Amino acid sequence: MTSREVFSPRLVRAFRAAARAHAGQLRKGTDIPYIEHPCAVMYVASRQSLPEEIREDVLIACLLHDVVEDAPEVLPADRLRAEFGERVWRFVSEVTKDDSLPSWQDRAEHYLARLEGAELGSVIVAACDKLHNLSEIIEDHGLVGPEIWGRFKRGKASQQWWYGEVLNVVAKRCPQLELLDEYRRKLEILRSL
Repeated sequence: MTSREVFSPRLVRAFRAAARAHAGQLRKGTDIPYIEHPCAVMYVASRQSLPEEIREDVLIACLLHDVVEDAPEVLPADRLRAEFGERVWRFVSEVTKDDSLPSWQDRAEHYLARLEGAELGSVIVAACDKLHNLSEIIEDHGLVGPEIWGRFKRGKASQQWWYGEVLNVVAKRCPQLELLDEYRRKLEILRSL
């Protein structure tokens, strides 16, 4: 993909794969089709100054970042790897929570530890994903108020901790990311809710 090319054939295939994988799924506690999330995550990534050599793989991983967790029967890991390449697979796998761990806290801590040593592309995908989630939580809080915390397995304090810890890792690993200021502002809003 050249910097002038908007949609490469590979990126179009990733859009279609994400749409198929998330067909019929809704965002937690809403009637919004889930596909909106990976598309928004990819949009956030597209607005960053990404190294050209990983740009397309980051955008594709943004589109596919939740398929291993949410739709492995539609796009299994081995097919994702074969169709989109080893690097996309690594970016996706490094931001996929390990559901075999016994608790939310264990999964969160494992994710953070893995992110500390993850490839740059994975850290960028994580940052874009969490920024969009933060934006959605804040917007939905404005619509439904404190009952939004019932959508999560862990309550408000855990969500505030989680998004803060992800920011700490991202800021350390990718201090040049343009989204960091917006992430910090939204985290402060989250902490004030």
